[in-house]
Amino acid sequence: MKKELLPKERVKISLAWQEPDRPPLQIYLTPEMHQKLKEHFKGKDVYEALEIDFRGIFPSYKGKIKPAANGLWYDMWGTGYRSVQHGQAGTYDEAVELPLANLHTIDEVERYPWPDPDLFDYSSIPLFCEQNKKYALCLGGAGCPDILNGVSRGRGMEQVVIDIALRDEVGLTIIDKRCEILYEVLKRGLEIAKGKIDILCLGEDCGNQNGRMFSPKDFDEIFRPRLQKFYDLAHQYGA
Repeated sequence: MKKELLPKERVKISLAWQEPDRPPLQIYLTPEMHQKLKEHFKGKDVYEALEIDFRGIFPSYKGKIKPAANGLWYDMWGTGYRSVQHGQAGTYDEAVELPLANLHTIDEVERYPWPDPDLFDYSSIPLFCEQNKKYALCLGGAGCPDILNGVSRGRGMEQVVIDIALRDEVGLTIIDKRCEILYEVLKRGLEIAKGKIDILCLGEDCGNQNGRMFSPKDFDEIFRPRLQKFYDLAHQYGA
């Protein structure tokens, strides 16, 4: 009988294109579904109950964030959100206040109050790595750098698509600001983890139900060089 593998071993074997004892499992849940599963498993940790092989972390932001007001809450990029009910499927936080849409010049982009990589809390990463060392450890998330969706939440998707199509200087500078900030945050996270992060978790979304949203030329000129820096960063730190 084969020995059961640790989650980290299972993932690494799979990434080496070999067959583990079972496929590695990952899951992403809405808060409503997470609560239902927690009740189903009678309070037991959902990830443990489902034998999820991955654990992830992203440093929390300790800088100034606009306080909630008038039913809206704000993220570190300045975007205002409202929780919208979608029938029985639950709620979804929709971006309704888009401050990046008001930036029309390079000077306005430079003066915008962007998140500061110095104001993220990286101190919890070493303990996270130690407490979860049997799992495949991920740093980042689907919002890193998430060029299209991430910038759209502050600027509007139609405008971001136009920015990319026209190679708009202001729009591309906003994209680069997001990428530069998240690159530095992830780099510092990898540094403090000292080689214990297995996967740099990144996200991008260039398509929809009808097919791709951008031409191969757009991808090669706009997306690829910016994403490549993150891939190179991961390999630099052994992830």
